[in-house]
Amino acid sequence: MIGDARPGIPGINLFNVLWRQPLSLKAISLNRYSSVASRYTTMEASVEPGHDLISFINASPTPFHAVDSVKQRLIRAGFNEIKERDAWSSTCRPGGKYCLTRNTSTILAFAVGKKWRPGNPIAMIGAQTGLRKRCALPLASGDADVQIANSTDSPTLRIKPVSKKQSEGFIQVGVETYGGGLWHTWFDRDLSTAGRVMVKDNQGSFVQKLVSIERPILRIPTLAIHLDRQETFSFNKETQLLPIAGLVAAELKRQERKNGTRPADLNGHEQLDRKTDMATPEIESAPFHPLKTPMERHHPYVVELIAGEAGVEPENIVDFEMVLYDTQKSCVGGLNDELIYSSRLDNLEMSYCSTMALISSVSSPTSLNDDSTMRLISLFDHEEIGSNTAQGADSNFLPSVLRRLSVLGLNDHQPNNTYYEQSLASSFLISADMAHSVNPNYSGKYEPDHKPEMNKGTVIKINANARYATNSPGIVLLQEAARRAEVPLQMFVVRNDSSCGSTIGPMLSAGLGTRTLDLGNAQLSMHSIRETGGLYDVDYAIKLFESFFEHYSELERNIMID
Repeated sequence: MIGDARPGIPGINLFNVLWRQPLSLKAISLNRYSSVASRYTTMEASVEPGHDLISFINASPTPFHAVDSVKQRLIRAGFNEIKERDAWSSTCRPGGKYCLTRNTSTILAFAVGKKWRPGNPIAMIGAQTGLRKRCALPLASGDADVQIANSTDSPTLRIKPVSKKQSEGFIQVGVETYGGGLWHTWFDRDLSTAGRVMVKDNQGSFVQKLVSIERPILRIPTLAIHLDRQETFSFNKETQLLPIAGLVAAELKRQERKNGTRPADLNGHEQLDRKTDMATPEIESAPFHPLKTPMERHHPYVVELIAGEAGVEPENIVDFEMVLYDTQKSCVGGLNDELIYSSRLDNLEMSYCSTMALISSVSSPTSLNDDSTMRLISLFDHEEIGSNTAQGADSNFLPSVLRRLSVLGLNDHQPNNTYYEQSLASSFLISADMAHSVNPNYSGKYEPDHKPEMNKGTVIKINANARYATNSPGIVLLQEAARRAEVPLQMFVVRNDSSCGSTIGPMLSAGLGTRTLDLGNAQLSMHSIRETGGLYDVDYAIKLFESFFEHYSELERNIMID
């Protein structure tokens, strides 16, 4: 198990006892002991996973970094990296543990039970590394698959392909919004940039490097209240959500110190730029570039900083995908150190929990000996913008992997079979995406009987209009997994007069036809640059997911619908 070994949660045991009492005694007993049970549900969880989550988030400013962090954890735990482009028939075997990536921003990992047979179930947990929309996926045949789906992306600001701007003596960087962020929270924050860079190496190949500039270099300034007394803060996302990166005068001095000559300005007429301007016809020896170089499209010093982090020369950078992030580190907060203050809790927390649960569930050398299922997690990019990309949940990534896994062991001898469809019918998918905690300052926005609280357990999300994929059989299954792990659960529905978000759950369940349930840990300020979650909920979710993986084969056979 991850974290401390604990004897159980007295609060849960207490409620199990109370539930067997006559109805007249239940109300009295529940009122009398609710505060006791509430106290125990947080006291019996370990804080270690929460602290490790903080380290994971701090190391993951972008989906590329998050996937790399997950992959390194999996490899250290004995998972073997495989490639989509390769054949797996001679590589993947019962008892094995594997992972693969797409676009290095989406990752899928699975462990094969030693008693796996083609068509068996797969237990799956899926998350996103982006925003909530829809997705369609197919699964495997025969026994069941255990799956958890998550995402790795969060709302952010991405540097534009041509970002070099300046105004009123300030250097500015052009950005575009990604996802549905609470953009007003990005003002007056100490920002930097991270992402992936494509560079040309000494052999003429183009390779990817991950970079993160660790110091604050950007800031989006608000207007002083004295100049505009707005009742509500409003702004233009194109012209006023524009970071400043410093002063023109300071950059001119830096270039003068570096090169011994002073550029006239920073608008493309610098003396230094003329030497490398590929559009200037008189420089006959310059190679042809279909696009302007990064040094021309972006402020040169920004490119130099990125190159320094990548360990290459600026002229070797061909292109990059860089986003902004808050340099303030994630940390523990609250009077009793019971909260997490962090960027990107949505949805790196669920990505982390599913990863660590999978690793923990197969940590013993004998953990897969009697298992006839597969245990699988899929962490998707681009959930924040609809998932309809090659690396999103609405792509063919999960279905194609599941189809290949469903016939694992056949060695291509039975091309016309129904193992894939059989696996889909017996598998189960948990769509793991963060949930809304009740906000005490806006309590009227919540349905009175469904107000999730932080550190009270993972939240099952339900919606009559199928904005979430949860149904009663799924609730029964998850409750049995939680009972075995002795962790609490909560339930959430929105008010009838409120809008409701969605997840990749309905998208995947429709595409795969597999049973699905939506859940997530409770948090405040979703899509803000700075969110708040419960420290103890991290341990609860890991234990819940681990129990799901370990017991799905047994539970699936006992919950009969079709």
